[in-house]
Amino acid sequence: MIRKLVSESPEQTEEAGATLGRTLDAGDVVYLRGDLGAGKTCFVRGLARGLGAAAREVASPTFAIVHEYAAPDGRLVLRHVDLYRLEDRAADLLSVGVPDALEGAPAAVEWPGSAIAVLLPPTIEVVIDRAAGEGRRIMIRDPRIPGREC
Repeated sequence: MIRKLVSESPEQTEEAGATLGRTLDAGDVVYLRGDLGAGKTCFVRGLARGLGAAAREVASPTFAIVHEYAAPDGRLVLRHVDLYRLEDRAADLLSVGVPDALEGAPAAVEWPGSAIAVLLPPTIEVVIDRAAGEGRRIMIRDPRIPGREC
């Protein structure tokens, strides 16, 4: 199913992520696409909150590549990956252990390139574009949920 939303604020973008986060299970992979400053990390804050982790701890892992955010009950750990600085080659991703780091947990991958799709196909794809003013258009493609475009 494809859901299309309009967010008028960072809080609404985070809430859209929280709604999706409440549905994530181990092994789900969310690809986040959008320009710099589009709101990808804000959306991940929501994913973390939806899983029960502390959203305030979420920051872009550009230099660390992978951050983990655990829910207090330890049920699930969200792995947040930022591939902005890596070249789009499978060997680069393998050399830093990206596919292994994502096993057994829900993951959010910012800046996925074509190489990561070969190693770790997405479960869900989120595209965030700038809309008029401060708004954002959010498109969520989630094949786990059958239905029509809405």
